[in-house]
Amino acid sequence: FPYTTLFRSGSFKDTVAVKKLDRVAQDAEKEFLAEVNTIGQTNHKHLVRLLGFCYEKQHRLLVYEYMGNGTLASLLFGKTIRSWKLRTQIATGIARGLVYLHDECSSQMIHCDIKPQNILLDDYYNARISDFGLAKLLQINQSRTLTNIRGTRGYVAPEWFRNTQITSKVDVYSFGVLLLEIICCRRHVEDIDIGEGGNSILTDWVWDCFQEGRLDALVENDFEVLE
Repeated sequence: FPYTTLFRSGSFKDTVAVKKLDRVAQDAEKEFLAEVNTIGQTNHKHLVRLLGFCYEKQHRLLVYEYMGNGTLASLLFGKTIRSWKLRTQIATGIARGLVYLHDECSSQMIHCDIKPQNILLDDYYNARISDFGLAKLLQINQSRTLTNIRGTRGYVAPEWFRNTQITSKVDVYSFGVLLLEIICCRRHVEDIDIGEGGNSILTDWVWDCFQEGRLDALVENDFEVLE
């Protein structure tokens, strides 16, 4: 859990996306309520919009607007390298969504799980941040909080492991990793041998390239850049 399915309903004119929590356990319950409470307080063109939900007996459903072009992960890690213009548009959209969550929302919000799988693309490839199940809603005038580690391996900021209060900068770190993936069209961790002198961890490889003065290696297979 969770998984996404699609259905048409008389209550909605268009196709919608439904997120279903199969396991009604304590953690799943907290995740469901967190997502409803968090996304219900937002309204921004770069966030996926919650249309409704079901909270009845064992049923836990979240109804979202449907994003026709799927996840950013499917776009980045396919066989075709997408244009710089499109990738720039997507990166800018994600950044604007995070600015809204961190600075412009009525209550500051830390998403805590920014990654390609949680970025959806609408019919025009506009980026929409989704999946707020791990998000942390801060109180008014609160800029930092102490909470258990949240997020996905590879995108988790170092401060999570220091047992100190975290701020919205943990999202900024995750966005940094995501931005490298957008630039390189490469996953944060590769499961295959990437050759001599390479590194299976993207951030380590980029750091090596920076120290060695060969940042051009980040885009060596991107002919649009080389032109």
